[in-house]
Amino acid sequence: MADDISKWSEELARDPSSLVFLQLGDALRRQGQLEVALKIALRGLERHSRSAEAHDLVARIAVDRRDFARAFSEWEAVLRLAPGHVGAMKGLGYLSFQQGHFDAAERFLNDAAAGGAGPAVVSALETVRRSSGSTQAPPVGTATPPASYSPGLELTNAQSRTPGAVDPQNLFAGLLVDDGQTVLLLDASGFVMAGVYLDHDAHDISQDVGAQLSGISEEVRRSTRHLGIGEWRSITFETHAAVVAMAPSAENGLLVVAASRATALGLLRRLLDRCVEHANAWLERGDRT
Repeated sequence: MADDISKWSEELARDPSSLVFLQLGDALRRQGQLEVALKIALRGLERHSRSAEAHDLVARIAVDRRDFARAFSEWEAVLRLAPGHVGAMKGLGYLSFQQGHFDAAERFLNDAAAGGAGPAVVSALETVRRSSGSTQAPPVGTATPPASYSPGLELTNAQSRTPGAVDPQNLFAGLLVDDGQTVLLLDASGFVMAGVYLDHDAHDISQDVGAQLSGISEEVRRSTRHLGIGEWRSITFETHAAVVAMAPSAENGLLVVAASRATALGLLRRLLDRCVEHANAWLERGDRT
């Protein structure tokens, strides 16, 4: 990757109008160099303002920077330039779902599925329909989010859709929109309280993960206090098989979220925030089975 970045950087320096900025910007994004990636993407967009892929790159970087309003706007621009752009429809669908706008999410993902997005989007569409209470697919067509859409809104209604006690293993099922996403809630001793952790072969390795992470929350807390940087809020890292985010939960627990390596880090952190909120509400209610 480092060699590719050097090669693309040299090519872009020789020819500032080169489309190589697309590969360079995405590579820097994947390495977490978001500010540099954004600068390169915006410079490229200035020279190629009619490029759908340039707008798509800016949108993906914006998601990782948690600038969801910018991401939404850029993906809308992509669809104006390339109405059948599957990546933009997927992105808008996932953003809409993460913000609780299920109708818009369903329409975007339905269009993406109709465009051949693949089984992951079909699975995501089924999840959205369960969350919205819909059982039938809407007509295929470019969707527009409701006028009240605000990328900064917190989702609060999804948790209230299922009354009474829930199966702890399925506690987070309604929040996931991709087969590659999995969530696990551990107590302070590493005991699995809710959720499930599946490996890439769909094997349940929840107990193994819990055992490995036993005490990690307290270790992180001790380290942050020693460094004088306050209480920890989240950690995100990448493995050879997935991207993983962790955060403390109520009752000294630990929330672990994993997703495919292709997942934008901004969306992963957004999912982590929602899962922590959902887990804390569940713990406070005490409706455990």
